[in-house]
Amino acid sequence: MPDIKPQVYKDERPAEFFEKFHERARNRRPGYMYTLVRTVVTPIALFLYRTRAIATQNIPRTGPVLLVPNHFSQMDHFFAGIYTWRKLRIMAKSQLFGPPVLTWILFHGGIFPVRRGVQDEEAFETVRTIFDQGGAVMVYAEGGRSRSSELGKPRPGVGRMALESGIPVVPVAIFGSAGVRKWRKFRFPSVTVQYGRPLQFEIEEGTTRERQLEASNAIFDRVKEMYTELGEKGREGVVARLEAEGEPY
Repeated sequence: MPDIKPQVYKDERPAEFFEKFHERARNRRPGYMYTLVRTVVTPIALFLYRTRAIATQNIPRTGPVLLVPNHFSQMDHFFAGIYTWRKLRIMAKSQLFGPPVLTWILFHGGIFPVRRGVQDEEAFETVRTIFDQGGAVMVYAEGGRSRSSELGKPRPGVGRMALESGIPVVPVAIFGSAGVRKWRKFRFPSVTVQYGRPLQFEIEEGTTRERQLEASNAIFDRVKEMYTELGEKGREGVVARLEAEGEPY
């Protein structure tokens, strides 16, 4: 789409530049900055974008969990996070870490970097540490924003996290956020966030990339199912189906 800057996949800065962000994420949980940003953004999500959620009870209240949404907009972090009181730790591309004000917010808000274009073991170590602490991590399955109005393809990273940890994985479908890019035209689409039933995988050590991608596809297939149904039936139609089947929503 013409209003999106081209992707920059490789960050040329050395790994040492990002050590302080991982150190912070591993040793301190999000505090006032997370709460402040959430307080500011929630009214925007609720009133401008009319964001509503389906099946929030599928997010475990305690214990380690991995949330895996699709990704169209920079608002997706907030759309996925405002309906849970858990403070999500979000893996974000390292290119975001640089501008002073934004970097300060990310540093204090529980966001940690992943260097795309390299095998960033530090990012995976941070995820493992947060899981050991019983935290909730959110990672986009596609590894970055979709550059079109269609869902992208999952990367093996989330599959690796699921297989190495064995923790619950909540697939998340965010429908409508592709239109957020049109805010400059004063067009604000309604957004629906649906949380799927948690998936869980047996712990596997030393998995291959192919096996990791297989697990990622299994997770993202569920995201695609929810996303497609939201597109076909709308929010009310999905809720009606869940109600008819006796499922909480």
